[in-house]
Amino acid sequence: MDRPIAELPVLIAQSGPLDGQRWGIDGELQIGRDPGCDISVPDRQVSRFHARVSYVEGAVLLDDLESKNGTFLNGEPVKNPIFLQDGDVIQIALVQSFYYLSSDATMPLDQHMGPVVEVIDNSKYLLRLDTKSRRVWIGIEEVLPPLSVPQFRLLQELFVNEGDVVSRSDLVSAIWGNDKAVGVSEQALDALIRRLRERLISIDPSHDYLITVRGHGIRLENRMH
Repeated sequence: MDRPIAELPVLIAQSGPLDGQRWGIDGELQIGRDPGCDISVPDRQVSRFHARVSYVEGAVLLDDLESKNGTFLNGEPVKNPIFLQDGDVIQIALVQSFYYLSSDATMPLDQHMGPVVEVIDNSKYLLRLDTKSRRVWIGIEEVLPPLSVPQFRLLQELFVNEGDVVSRSDLVSAIWGNDKAVGVSEQALDALIRRLRERLISIDPSHDYLITVRGHGIRLENRMH
């Protein structure tokens, strides 16, 4: 397909023997224990030819290859081929997990979400972000694997309004867009906030970045004291 690497969907190894490695998906990638696989996982719990991800007509398909110990998507066993969504987590047996980042997630989000945010004075802020690359840092440590698109949009909306309480309705519109906002449940927003809070706490457990102001909304606490 000869697409630029930056535009490819990507698999990022989260844990296990391949932790930190990443692969662009521009065709078919076979995952298994066999050294000839595109992604070789050297563990006996992994079948020789365990699973496959394939780029099909602009989307990425995950397929379990009748593996002995199973392939799981977001904790659920993969029984039939299934298309991946941005932020999905793939588990190969109980050995190796991968984070899936879709091609549209790598596009500059500032096209949809306002101007690029740049934080120059690092002495003031605990958390920094870059909308073009959708990267986030807490101190000098980057948040990896990358946040999903909804998580990043939530964080950016709070970031540009740092110190102010952002209403839940404004957050829903910023994350999902005005057209889809009506169909978004309170539970969906709560679950997204919870996942983002967990991701930030995993990097810096000493600080609560997302402050819930009951009856009003959410505020980002990002200043050094």
